[in-house]
Amino acid sequence: MRKLVLYDKQQQQREAVVGPGELIGLGREGRVKEAVEKLDKGARADPQAFYELAAACSNPKLLEELRKIHDYFLRSPFRADLQVNNKMLEMYAKCAAMNHARRTFDHMPDRNMDSWHIMIDGYAVNGLGDVALQLFEEMKTKYGIAPTAHTFTLVLNACANSEAIEEAFLYFDAMSRDHGIEPGVEHYVGIIEVLGKSGHLNEAVEYIEKLPFEPTVTVWESLLNLARMNGDIDLEDRAEELLVSLDPTKVNPKKLPTPPPKRRLGINMLDGRNKLVEYRLPPKIEKKVVNEQRYVPDTRYVLHDIDQEAKEQALLYHSERLAIAYGLISTPARTPLRIIKNLRICGDCHNAIKIMSRIVGRELIVRDNKRFHHFKDGKCSCGDYW
Repeated sequence: MRKLVLYDKQQQQREAVVGPGELIGLGREGRVKEAVEKLDKGARADPQAFYELAAACSNPKLLEELRKIHDYFLRSPFRADLQVNNKMLEMYAKCAAMNHARRTFDHMPDRNMDSWHIMIDGYAVNGLGDVALQLFEEMKTKYGIAPTAHTFTLVLNACANSEAIEEAFLYFDAMSRDHGIEPGVEHYVGIIEVLGKSGHLNEAVEYIEKLPFEPTVTVWESLLNLARMNGDIDLEDRAEELLVSLDPTKVNPKKLPTPPPKRRLGINMLDGRNKLVEYRLPPKIEKKVVNEQRYVPDTRYVLHDIDQEAKEQALLYHSERLAIAYGLISTPARTPLRIIKNLRICGDCHNAIKIMSRIVGRELIVRDNKRFHHFKDGKCSCGDYW
């Protein structure tokens, strides 16, 4: 009888252990939290399971889960797996956690070209273009790794995000001179992006006029976006006309006679204290003036036909501000706040959050539908171009 009971217990224990297959399924279904709970209970993961679970953590709100998965991976016999390590780098970058990505990168037993590309691109996308360029130089000089055409595409993007105009032209010239790489359309577009994001739109137009090939859809699309960023309506219209002449499918839907769309509701998700708070319709709030911090409400972003005071009041209802306010009072001091917004952040909120970051001395990370914004010490990583 004792042997039978012991056998039943052992059988139950074997059945209770979750294998890699189930973890892979949970990862592909996006059920990351459930997968982490199973890892906590002793589930067995293989490299593919770790890869799938990490790949499911592309949202900054899952950063804590990604860190736990990474911790289990480092304690596993597979911790040297290059593909999984690269996926960890990629997901940390998507979660705006480049400090974790760099720590992982520095301790990887093996790296390949993808590892360097992921890090360079991650720094650039997160507004740390200068760090990306430093890493690129380290790759060449310290490790003797020859860059590829794709490497230079990422490097030019890093230059654009750090307004490194001179460096961009030096790298562009070095492609063919030092590395025998013939610049492609993407590299010329990279230079256009560098000029435009640095506020030199006229120079960008002159550069396009001197291209050694007929401007493509990609070229005009880049100029269109840059003109929009810089508020140059005439150039935007001109670029759009040239773009549509090459590809009619690129016509702006807003200029077509269609029924008025339903107004999208701005949503912010604040990641803090291991819980998520969603802001939709904020309650009535009192106006707080911070003129001593040089904040002047920019009511151009209020399109309602109301008086000036009402417009200033309306700006205070923007959900990202309330999400940050809640985060400041509900999370430990000096820790970064991560806000996820489903719409483009408006210019007034962008300016207000810069001021907030200087007042509270914290890094405020906002991901809107365009890019990551790292607000710190009164400045934003996007350089006010997004």
